[in-house]
Amino acid sequence: MPSTTFRTPGRRLAASAAATALAVAPALLATAGTAHATGGHGGRSSAVVLRTDLNVSLLNKTVNVPLTATLNEVQAPASADKTALTVKLDGVNRGRPFSVLRADVATAKATVDDHKAEGYSNLAHAKVHIPGLPFLSLIEVGQVTSKAVCETGKRPVAESNVLGGVTVLGKKVTLSAGGTTEVKVPGVGEVRLDLSKTHTTSRTAAASALELKVSVNPLKLNVAEVEGTVTLAGATCETPAAAPAQKPPAKPADDVKPQGGAAEPIAKPAAKADLAETGGNSMTPYIAGGAIVLLVAGGGAVAVARRGRS
Repeated sequence: MPSTTFRTPGRRLAASAAATALAVAPALLATAGTAHATGGHGGRSSAVVLRTDLNVSLLNKTVNVPLTATLNEVQAPASADKTALTVKLDGVNRGRPFSVLRADVATAKATVDDHKAEGYSNLAHAKVHIPGLPFLSLIEVGQVTSKAVCETGKRPVAESNVLGGVTVLGKKVTLSAGGTTEVKVPGVGEVRLDLSKTHTTSRTAAASALELKVSVNPLKLNVAEVEGTVTLAGATCETPAAAPAQKPPAKPADDVKPQGGAAEPIAKPAAKADLAETGGNSMTPYIAGGAIVLLVAGGGAVAVARRGRS
């Protein structure tokens, strides 16, 4: 009878200790060390072959019709290769589609990765038209290109080139590098051209091969006046952020030098930082203490059970 009286509580105590260990250990391990990772360093780029921002006034109406259009406008990572752009404006050209640009080559590319962002545009053998001048090109160009490169650790670069001849409103023009060229045609209007506009900062770059300020009075196709801006071959970029520097591994603690020739060297207690080298951290002492408590409880349960048997 005595053995029966004490054996069951002993078993229950042992089972309770085991259950406590199973419940407490995961909780301690969960707080012992949690890793977080972040990635991505940003960076942007874009490119466009042609962009128009024009205002078209109509002869028989007191209204203005906006002509805002783009060809091959892309943002990284993307590319486009289309050589024609047509639009339709109410009250212009009898409601039929109107051709804004035709070219042999019209390409835009934008790329980006963790270290570099780049935008590039190329336009070759192109003719740009505006409403009211169906048979006279606003501008004709042989080839124009723009490129913007933003690379981590380097200063951004923006460049643009105009190759071959340029004709504005039927007149061949000679462009001045980095300056403004004005073209006036009696009875038609005037155009101001800015060649190779570039801009850079510590992290960004932008370039456009040609920017035209347009003011035209065609008096045809029900169009009284066209004013605004036309941009050819544009590119932009923004430098990706540098990757965070890797922290060097912690150095092991040096042993304390013995004080005297006959004394045995005494090991220096390990610092908390050294626990990282063996897989531990600041919670390791608490885990060890919990394990000792559970071990003692288990031993006590076994002692009680044995005493019951006796």
